[in-house]
Amino acid sequence: MSLLFFGKDPDTDEDHCPTVWVDEENADLVVQGWKADDAAEKRCLETGPIPEAEAVIRLPARMVPQIRRACDAAERSAAELR
Repeated sequence: MSLLFFGKDPDTDEDHCPTVWVDEENADLVVQGWKADDAAEKRCLETGPIPEAEAVIRLPARMVPQIRRACDAAERSAAELR
């Protein structure tokens, strides 16, 4: 797996960094974030179950620029894979 790094939360320390990457092989977004609190997870469960292999995470709004760049790159890569 080859991950293309797009950025860490600009306002956090180096040990606890929400981060976003794009998998260069399949154009998937790969994200690291804070675990959602119980209240957020409960609201998410209202739309359906969360499978054992999945998690609800939270990314700060200040990461929108990195996420947007990663989404644009993933979209371009996905188009190339077709």
